[in-house]
Amino acid sequence: MEKALTIQLPSIPSAIALAGDREENLKTIAQLTGANLVLRGQELMISGTAQQTERCQQLVQALADYWGQGKPISRVDISTVHQALNSQRQEELRELQQDILVQTRRGESIRAKTFHQRHYVQAIRTQALTFGIGPAGTGKTFLAAVLGVQALLANQYERLILTRPAVEAGEKLGFLPGDLQQKISPYLRPLYDALYELVSPEKIPGLMERGVIEVAPLAYMRGRTLNNAFVILDEAQNTTPAQMKMVLTRLGFHSRMVVTGDITQTDLPSHQQSGLAVAQKILGHVEGISFCYLTKADVVRHPLVEKIIDAYERHETPSTPSR
Repeated sequence: MEKALTIQLPSIPSAIALAGDREENLKTIAQLTGANLVLRGQELMISGTAQQTERCQQLVQALADYWGQGKPISRVDISTVHQALNSQRQEELRELQQDILVQTRRGESIRAKTFHQRHYVQAIRTQALTFGIGPAGTGKTFLAAVLGVQALLANQYERLILTRPAVEAGEKLGFLPGDLQQKISPYLRPLYDALYELVSPEKIPGLMERGVIEVAPLAYMRGRTLNNAFVILDEAQNTTPAQMKMVLTRLGFHSRMVVTGDITQTDLPSHQQSGLAVAQKILGHVEGISFCYLTKADVVRHPLVEKIIDAYERHETPSTPSR
């Protein structure tokens, strides 16, 4: 039996936020619920079966914290709300929506957007060592850097150390122009991007000169003990097992470490094992260490990124031979 209902939105900005660019959000909601949606001005008309319209209405109302304030809504936001409704996790959803990690310099709120990201954030907050493993675009590095900068600005740690193995498509640091800082900057750009969201670019050089923020290739961690520091090891899939053991054993007193990487995207020689994969096997059951896994459903970049990851996964997964 067909049913129709109308939701009156409070303002034009709220209607624009709910609809999204080229009404992509309405298309996503329709795809998830099976209902038909038509937006005319501030009126959202929903039609379909009783079950479809009811589920669509629940989904739209659960997104009210976003469109009610004219905030942009992403496909990931819609997917997370839909998942919460299907699994009766509305309370957890409210906690996720209300847990603002930090405000950027532009006044934008940063928070976890998916349940996997929230688990990752909670692990970083509570565990001395957290591994964030998942594909590109899932917020592994950005969320870790945001929490690290936040802790540094709150004087919870004396230093923020950002490191990454310098392995990229066969290039060697020695062949790149410039001094050390200029050589490693391209490798550490994702970490800088998160820093710039929270710290004025004019202040970062001074903080780096004083050693409050340290950005260095992984080789520079050897022989050190990292006390009272928030340490982020990015692109950890490109470490060797020896390098991974080396950096993990640098962890000192009153320190926290986050290791991020994508096991499916190593730039190491084909015969070389990934230190991240080996650490996953060895440390998976060690108390005090948390392994958090993010998937293509947690991608917060352009919607096409999720489709690209999915296509590559299908291509790289060998098909089962028929009998």
